[in-house]
Amino acid sequence: MKKIVLIFLLAPLFIFSQENNKNEKASFEVLGVCGMCKNRIEKATYKVKGVKYSNWDIPSNKISLVYNARVTTIEDIRKAIALAGHDNGTFLATDEAYNNLHGCCKYPRKEVAENN
Repeated sequence: MKKIVLIFLLAPLFIFSQENNKNEKASFEVLGVCGMCKNRIEKATYKVKGVKYSNWDIPSNKISLVYNARVTTIEDIRKAIALAGHDNGTFLATDEAYNNLHGCCKYPRKEVAENN
């Protein structure tokens, strides 16, 4: 009887630890300038199913993410950011998306994506 009680008490810990293994962390550069950029970039990431945490740091232009790797990929997240108008190394924003940014959000663009 003690073994059964012990199994029921410890089972949630094993299930919870296995569930956390699907979460991945990532950090990379996303070009932007201001608080409006921060809101737009983070909002774009949260639209991707599986993103659990997103924080874009203005001074460093680095985004930190936690996402469910079983649901989405880092490429999907990067694409969503580019569609919102922000270059991120792997994907460039379209000229149309970039031109639709507010005037204060127009960051200096790089010529070529790192991995396109």
